[in-house]
Amino acid sequence: MPGNGLTLAVLRRLAAFVVAPAQSGIKDFPDLAARRLGVLSNRTADRALVGTLVAHYEMELLTGAPGGPLPQKAVALVPVEETDVAAALGDGRIDAMVLLTTPTSSAARRVVGLVREASADGEVALFGVPDTAAVLARWPRVQPVTVPAALFGGHPRLPAEDVATVGSSYRLMARADLSRSLAAEVTQHLFEMRAALAETVPAAEDVSHPDYEDTADATSARLPIHPGAIDYYEREQETFIERYESWIYLVAILGGGLGSTAAWVRQRLGRIRRERIEVATARLLELRSDARRETDPERLENMAGEVEDLAGSIARHALNRPTEARTLGAATLAIDAARSTIRRAIVREGYPSLNDQASPLDVCFQDTSKNG
Repeated sequence: MPGNGLTLAVLRRLAAFVVAPAQSGIKDFPDLAARRLGVLSNRTADRALVGTLVAHYEMELLTGAPGGPLPQKAVALVPVEETDVAAALGDGRIDAMVLLTTPTSSAARRVVGLVREASADGEVALFGVPDTAAVLARWPRVQPVTVPAALFGGHPRLPAEDVATVGSSYRLMARADLSRSLAAEVTQHLFEMRAALAETVPAAEDVSHPDYEDTADATSARLPIHPGAIDYYEREQETFIERYESWIYLVAILGGGLGSTAAWVRQRLGRIRRERIEVATARLLELRSDARRETDPERLENMAGEVEDLAGSIARHALNRPTEARTLGAATLAIDAARSTIRRAIVREGYPSLNDQASPLDVCFQDTSKNG
């Protein structure tokens, strides 16, 4: 099993049990001493499991087909083909068959039938590992399995009662770092498609969920279950918000930060615009104050032109950008005050334009009134 793997589903549950002709006298594991045990497959995992069970009863497992009598505390494991089971039992090459397969599989039924045919009276003994709890305590990676009564025949019943034994399982595993939502979706699709898969792959009927009592048991088991698979089995799959809550919070935080930045920039730009108008207003008040003391007509004319330039600049700012009414009102008062003061100063100094022509300031007033 991969070190970083967690279970999504159990694909097959394998049970270890022995089937022997009645005349062999084999009815339990200790009776296998100095006997030859046939096995269909020669997988390393199967040999290891049989060796574990034999060792539990203080016997040694011999592989291959040693000739001659066997030691009293030894069991020989002999690979045989399914088509050769009956002949091997008949000529004494093997004394019984050990099966490590799904009990409900057709292969298991066929092998049990072959052993029954090889029996003189058609009776067979079928047994598992009665000391299940002890075996599980010593080898925790194996799992308890029960072979149901009458699974291989109802008359006579075979087995007569439920047979407790141990076995292993093939599992669909996922990386431990696989997201819970994706693991739950994979598990859900597997079980939703199980019936359709079984039409072409009968073994799909054996797909099942891992046995567990509660969430703590599932996540702390020796073969832990993926939290995403538990979400599916418990019908607690993540919602959209739960699945993407980290991204939602991140977007909200970034959005809030960007909004605050935009508000600050807007406030700063507004302050700059306000400062420009305030600077122009301060200059208008300064020109008004200077005009009171000024006696040079040419300089008064220049002041009048500067007032109009400042008024135009303030007007452009007010038209193109939002401006506070208080600031704009103060600027308007400053413009009117500066114009009025400069006009009185020009009149006081006897500026010629008052008699024969309009002053530049009056022209600006007339243009402003016409445009208005």
